[in-house]
Amino acid sequence: MHRFANPARFLRLARPLTAWFGWSGALLVVVALAGGLLVTPPDYLQGETVRIIYIHIPAAWLGMAGWGGIAAASFAQLVWRHPLAAVAARAIAPAGATYAAICLLTGSIWGRPTWGTWWEWDGRLTSMLVLFFLYLAYIALANAGARQSGGDRLSAIFGLVGAVNLPVIHFSVLWWRTLHQGESIGLTGSSIDRSLLWPVPLAVLGFSLLFGSVVLMRMRALLAEAKVEARLKRLAAA
Repeated sequence: MHRFANPARFLRLARPLTAWFGWSGALLVVVALAGGLLVTPPDYLQGETVRIIYIHIPAAWLGMAGWGGIAAASFAQLVWRHPLAAVAARAIAPAGATYAAICLLTGSIWGRPTWGTWWEWDGRLTSMLVLFFLYLAYIALANAGARQSGGDRLSAIFGLVGAVNLPVIHFSVLWWRTLHQGESIGLTGSSIDRSLLWPVPLAVLGFSLLFGSVVLMRMRALLAEAKVEARLKRLAAA
């Protein structure tokens, strides 16, 4: 991991990966959505509304995975003082917040015809909303910390503490009686029919690659910004 601690070495790898992830992800998303909207049959109970899973499931996964990435980067920052860890965490946060918001929005749209309401203070929905607010708080804290000495350490601690919410989201449908359906896709199989399921892995992979592309793009932008600020400080001191 420390092989890429040098920003110049990281950037040599990140530049081509940004484009590769972006174009590959966009292609997979197009194929997945085309298959999900035009090829797969309607669900026997939910009808056409079931097609929202091809956006909702990847968004839910990446909303949670994004905070997992922040927690991992925060751990690397606090334990190994990895020089790019804080940059990675700051880059992940807006992308993770966006996917969490998409998850909440698509879940609300899906819930209206399925549950008869746009919102329910359900365990899964509420804990996902908490995650979205955690993202907003982390972004504000990280932006403030970038301008203060020791601020990055505080945001790293917050990134680790906020990870406590991830198992709550995952197990909420088991811990509480809830409107939200149980786990549809697990290690042992899926409750979703195969005729509806096949675009889901393509959508998850495609959106994940887009997520990675955005994170790399933001890391490059943050490093460029830090380089410019350092140069301006040297000029001001000269």
